[in-house]
Amino acid sequence: MTSAFEPVVTIAQGHWLRLLKRGRWEYAQRTVGGAAAILIALTENHEIVLIEQWRPAVCARVIELPAGLIGDQVAKENETPELAAARELEEETGFVAKQLERVCEGFVSPGLSDEKMIVFRANGLTRIGPGGGDEHEQITVHIVKIDLVEQWLVQQQKRGCVIDLKIWLGLYFARSPEALK
Repeated sequence: MTSAFEPVVTIAQGHWLRLLKRGRWEYAQRTVGGAAAILIALTENHEIVLIEQWRPAVCARVIELPAGLIGDQVAKENETPELAAARELEEETGFVAKQLERVCEGFVSPGLSDEKMIVFRANGLTRIGPGGGDEHEQITVHIVKIDLVEQWLVQQQKRGCVIDLKIWLGLYFARSPEALK
């Protein structure tokens, strides 16, 4: 069994990731922004805002919840998760929210990475721009009725998209009684 007291050895390091080893266990760690803000963005018309972008790791376009690293920008290394969530929502989707509510946090793949995810529900949305991400991203914004999202996701899979499993977490919180007020 691997212990927290065993030394950590760096196996390899790139610009954004490093590969580490503790005892027999190998895992990845971000070099910048060790946590991410994930957004469940809900319109007043009972729609969820999803994004689509190319992900080289799976060599496919992926349907996802809007998200981004916390503290990954120069001069914003100490930004709060709430500020990062608001920044990413606007950057990726073109929406701003009246309210951001932290609903849960944890690790998505603790056997592979120590990256933490902080999930927010964004309500009271106003569209102020097209979204699409920054100059390094080519994001397509999708606004889908909550009642039709499962059918829509099946259609996206049929056209070759990968569905990020975090969407199912997002739908759980999107359909909770607090979200439907």
